[in-house]
Amino acid sequence: MKKDIHPTYYPKAKVKCVCGNEFTVGATLEEINIEVCSTCHPFFSGKAKVIDTAGKVEKFKERLIKKESMAGVQSGKKNKLAKREARREKARTQGPPTRG
Repeated sequence: MKKDIHPTYYPKAKVKCVCGNEFTVGATLEEINIEVCSTCHPFFSGKAKVIDTAGKVEKFKERLIKKESMAGVQSGKKNKLAKREARREKARTQGPPTRG
């Protein structure tokens, strides 16, 4: 290894979280300030919070309800398309119309 190119390693670097939790780790910085640690993070603490930003959950639910209500309308459209296709098929099997 080359000399004087590596940063100083601190085996007992202090890590301070916003929640007040403090612990030591090995790092290249002597003191590290963090916002979220394993004590206050929802995944590790089991206190998951649903943060609804700008009503996104409500918007999703409204879209879901609208989609479900449109299912009946779409089935009407499908019936209409099926009838049209049946008429076209009938016209194909009868042959071209004759002019008199």
